[in-house]
Amino acid sequence: MFVDDPKEVRDADVSAIAALDEPTRRRLYDHVARQPCPVSRDEAAAALGLARQTAAFHLDRLAEESLLDVVYERRTGRAGPGAGRPAKLYRRSAKQFAVSLPDRRYELAGRLLAQSVEGSGATGEPVQEVLHRKAEELGTVLGEPGGGSVFDLLERYGFEPQHEEGAIVLGNCPFHALAREYTQTVCAMNLHLLRGALHGLGERGYTARLSPNPGRCCVRLEPVA
Repeated sequence: MFVDDPKEVRDADVSAIAALDEPTRRRLYDHVARQPCPVSRDEAAAALGLARQTAAFHLDRLAEESLLDVVYERRTGRAGPGAGRPAKLYRRSAKQFAVSLPDRRYELAGRLLAQSVEGSGATGEPVQEVLHRKAEELGTVLGEPGGGSVFDLLERYGFEPQHEEGAIVLGNCPFHALAREYTQTVCAMNLHLLRGALHGLGERGYTARLSPNPGRCCVRLEPVA
């Protein structure tokens, strides 16, 4: 669920959002998104007063960026020989795009919290204990072999790691707004997430500890003596 490379996802999201900066392309996207049914090139061109070739170019670019889905349907209502070729149609993609600076991972936190509430309701185990276990399990998955070094993993997930006197400090908290309001819950979740990541990576040179510091993530990776 969370194992897609976040850098690749973010780069794709940036590219998709940047594609909408072109005015004609944005108008076409907005038009297609408002329609209850898929739209053909001819229909889009006529609706916006564009040349068919221009509409086709921009619609295909939107599809390449996964902002639109392409479907093929016969508009004649006939099937079989003589029914003609299916028309190429466009509809808004169900894919969601999000870019934030600094990097934030609120969906990840939300899923962990929701899983913990449901798990607690099903078993009677305290929510906090379920949350810590789920966070550590997820961290272990994220840190499984092939993910590079601990520094690489922290960079991919937006923690902005920095070396400091043998330790690794984290310049950004991906759960910043939540951590400000629900500090104890979110920081403990983060601690267990990073402990799991160290375990998944097989990293024995560091241990994750809470070390609140203004302007930084609440977790610090200390070298093991």
